[in-house]
Amino acid sequence: MGSDPRNDASEQNWRLQVELDVPSKRGGLEKVVGSLRDPALVTELETQLPHDVVITHDGDLLFAYAADQASIQATRDAVESTTARDGITVRSIRVSHWDSVVDDWRQIDPPAVTTQQQEADETAERNAATVETRTLVANVGREIRTEFERSLSEWASELGVQCNVIEQHPHLLTSQVGFTITGPKRKLDEFADGLRAEERATIRTETTVMLSPL
Repeated sequence: MGSDPRNDASEQNWRLQVELDVPSKRGGLEKVVGSLRDPALVTELETQLPHDVVITHDGDLLFAYAADQASIQATRDAVESTTARDGITVRSIRVSHWDSVVDDWRQIDPPAVTTQQQEADETAERNAATVETRTLVANVGREIRTEFERSLSEWASELGVQCNVIEQHPHLLTSQVGFTITGPKRKLDEFADGLRAEERATIRTETTVMLSPL
């Protein structure tokens, strides 16, 4: 059980691995394997299950080996059909191809995530969740400063970010407004993007008003 048919002369370079949720590891898997090879089902499965496919099982894992991708896909369709009919839950299905360069199976479907990529993703996720404090400054028109602060405070509340107005430097036509924000890095990035977008929008609005005829 669980032997690798690639050791045979035929060399089956495609592998299907199916993890099953069976009530009895031995009886449940033998039922599935038996259904696929039952002579009474040959007519039903002959167009789905190529005759040269090798099927084995080990624990709650069912393996199928074939010489090409089309055959392994046909076997997958047959396994899914049989398990669905018999009410057996499939936990996972993986298709792999033998990689002669590394002398091991390379997962094709679903695409395998390498250890390096997984570690990079986990690091990025941790960094994005790290709580930080930033100070951001924006220039807005004096007439709309209050509305600008209210809008940004609401945006911070929506993101779950702590936000405080820390400074105001009024000029003749504009005010410089500072914000201290605290929260997860990804949320602060979103707030900063919203701040810049709001700042640009107010600048465009003020320019339009100044250029419009009285």
